[in-house]
Amino acid sequence: MPKNSVIRRKFYYLLRPAVSRRLSSTRRLLNPSVKNIAFVTYHKAPHLTPDDATALSSLRDAGIAVTPVIWNLPSNDWKAYDAIILRSCWDYHQKLDDFRGWLDHIAALQIPLWNPAEIVYWNLHKKYLQDLAAQGVNIPRTIWLKVGSPAPLQTLLQDYGFAQAVVKPAVSATAWQTWRTSPANAQHDQTRLDELLRSSDVMIQEFIPEVTISGEWSLLFLGGEFSHAVVKLPQNGDFRVQSDFGGTCQLQSATPELIHQAEEILRKMNQPLLYARVDGVVSNGNFTLMELELIEPQLFLGLHPSAPERFAAAIAAIL
Repeated sequence: MPKNSVIRRKFYYLLRPAVSRRLSSTRRLLNPSVKNIAFVTYHKAPHLTPDDATALSSLRDAGIAVTPVIWNLPSNDWKAYDAIILRSCWDYHQKLDDFRGWLDHIAALQIPLWNPAEIVYWNLHKKYLQDLAAQGVNIPRTIWLKVGSPAPLQTLLQDYGFAQAVVKPAVSATAWQTWRTSPANAQHDQTRLDELLRSSDVMIQEFIPEVTISGEWSLLFLGGEFSHAVVKLPQNGDFRVQSDFGGTCQLQSATPELIHQAEEILRKMNQPLLYARVDGVVSNGNFTLMELELIEPQLFLGLHPSAPERFAAAIAAIL
């Protein structure tokens, strides 16, 4: 990239928060009834994602103006917005202390945040799965390891009877530092586990084969109501369903029983939710929760014709 282009691009990002504040003020003057909200992003996706952008038309019809805002730019004026909605802040797990500090800052400003900060704090660390399991939610069998603890991988897998397992940090997103292992590969993978434990709590989950056979379900709830569902499949030879690793997804009709099982999980929450994505695998008719995505999940709005309008209606309701 030419040097001048780099300078212009840096200048744009420095100027952008001031431009956003001016636009928000102008909208208020022209139409005091307009609500201005921030969709929180990160530096690698500074604009609205194509999926989130599908809701713009419905939001405009509801008198709501949206500005994408990178969460950790010091120059942001968060008071310019009537509400802040977490959307594509997809690096929070790599800057966890900064992100927690940002949540504290928004709370101090008393600006409505969705989902609420208390829920976000709880959902940051995957020990929330332990909390849900204690309330009767079915999750994969899991070995929980504390940062810095010794962990003989082969012995652990053999003791728990895991033919295959998935290792991941307890704070992660988009399959970051997530890998599959087995007793046969455990000695080779020990160094990798040791390195991960130097900086993070770690979870080792029993691998569920249905992920690669029938796929992983994502059931989407907007404003507390079921909206739509998709099934995600990994590419051949992989287990990760995310598109970053070649995974694919398609709209799928969920049975009333499956929706009911997802609703039962969400009833464990003690706060209202703007959005929720319940990810899991169906085996013998039973739903196993893999993740409860309450921070920044892709909502697959573009896969269902009514989903963008439902999302806009849910946002209008909280305003």
